[in-house]
Amino acid sequence: MNYNDLPVYKATYDLLLEIFRFTKNFNKEYKFTVGESIKNETLELITLIYRANSKRDRKNIIREAREKIEVIRLFIRLMKDLQQISIKRFVQVNIQVENVSKQLTGWQKN
Repeated sequence: MNYNDLPVYKATYDLLLEIFRFTKNFNKEYKFTVGESIKNETLELITLIYRANSKRDRKNIIREAREKIEVIRLFIRLMKDLQQISIKRFVQVNIQVENVSKQLTGWQKN
């Protein structure tokens, strides 16, 4: 299967777009620290999904991807607590994060 057709790839790409949208509104203090970290972690996550799709032995890559999604979840929570994202947006993004997380878990079990 082409990586573009993977539901987990599509969900992660949508999450990446959302992260780029909301990090641009962070205060300067957070934009170039945590904002850049969230973007980089998500870019690395989507790269791991691509790599996992092209390998036969993908367990370690998927495990690494699952670690990335948890780091992303932590950074997003931190930004909510520092009032850089609204509660409403936090909930919306967390739904996306949870969707990716569940798909990675399911993929790991295959």
